Amino acid sequence: MRKISTFSKGGVHPADRKDLTCTKEIVRLPIPEIITVPFSQHLGVPAIPNVKKGDAVERGQKIGDAAGFISADIHSPVAGKVLEIKELFLPNGMKAKAAVIEVDQERSALTGKIENDWTQMDPQEMVAKVKDLGIVGMGGATFPANVKFTVPKGKKAEYVVINGVECEPYLTSDHRLMLEKGDKILQGSMMIAKMVDAKKIIIGIEKNKPDAMDNLERLIEQNSYPIEIQPLKLKYPQGDEKQLLKATIGKEIQSGTLPIDIGAVVSNVGSTFAVYEAITNDKPLIERVVTVSGGAIKNPGNFLVTIGTPIQTIIDACDGFSETPDKMIAGGPMMGFGFYDLQTPVMKGTSGVLALTKKESIKGEQSACISCGRCVQACPMGLQPTKLYKNIKKANYDTAMAMNLLDCKECGCCAFICPAKLPLVQSMRLGKRMSRKKK
Repeated sequence: MRKISTFSKGGVHPADRKDLTCTKEIVRLPIPEIITVPFSQHLGVPAIPNVKKGDAVERGQKIGDAAGFISADIHSPVAGKVLEIKELFLPNGMKAKAAVIEVDQERSALTGKIENDWTQMDPQEMVAKVKDLGIVGMGGATFPANVKFTVPKGKKAEYVVINGVECEPYLTSDHRLMLEKGDKILQGSMMIAKMVDAKKIIIGIEKNKPDAMDNLERLIEQNSYPIEIQPLKLKYPQGDEKQLLKATIGKEIQSGTLPIDIGAVVSNVGSTFAVYEAITNDKPLIERVVTVSGGAIKNPGNFLVTIGTPIQTIIDACDGFSETPDKMIAGGPMMGFGFYDLQTPVMKGTSGVLALTKKESIKGEQSACISCGRCVQACPMGLQPTKLYKNIKKANYDTAMAMNLLDCKECGCCAFICPAKLPLVQSMRLGKRMSRKKK
């Protein structure tokens, strides 16, 4: 039995609630009649629309051009007609342009797949394909994948670390992918290693997914893949790349640096599967697996969903609500965003949709900080959340920045553990936003 590894500083262990969906196989949802495709589905500058009202589009056609180095192309997930380009609010509170497309179901039907032999492809050609097909990180950060796979001059990638942790409560989409698309994820891992010229591939998986570990290990042995599975302790936020790298390769990312500075490139399981489909099948990122869960969902499950599908559609696929939800969340309960409009579309970074009951979302009454230090003990970044909170509350943004506010990952450990129920994560976000405005 291999040693179960983890990171050493901070962390919490919320109830994972994965039993609601971890045995539910991925079900492909039919494409709805109308979809809404935002042009900001990635970290960085929103894409610029290259279509207008009345234009006909084909499935997989590029409809938004990346507008900078940190940006990503947007593709139409369907064939149909652009009804309008409108603005809408995303779950993170940002306003973005979006294309509303009337779907031509016959022309949008799946066709025969292209099968490229990636072993004969040049690494630069593979990176270019990842860029052209709009692949981004699908664990939540949505960082453009081609940027991550372009190793800067003077840097060297020794490791590719695949993030199969999925440490957020309720979410099981990556778990199901490892069970149902294991060989493609392993091949995608080797594609990434080829693109960055890394010699070692490690897949980190928390120990609450023994079936996923067994499946991948069986495939690795059958195919003699040069890949290692690293079991990890149940501990949130194990899936953050800083904590993941500490647990898998024993190296720590210093403040203000990136994984490549310690010789590593990290890719989420969902992103790795998308890389496989992009390079092998020339498929843009136009659909993704979404976990729909929570106590207010009648029949929770995992669904392969067309990007742009209204969340109401996937709620209906679960037979609706068992009771009126107290809170709706896009993503996981620790780092996701609350929303209320069920017409909000599924996007590239939508790993989950949660409908929580009052019992699940109860927060308790906010009270004064008692300086107990629990938030300091829980912070995986070694920050002092209570002091940051007090400075931000007093608008001392420069002081907060000097206390390494930018190192905060907004993981929610501090708010989860706080007996005073202080809005610590919201304060960190506010402090960063106000500091940017000040600059």
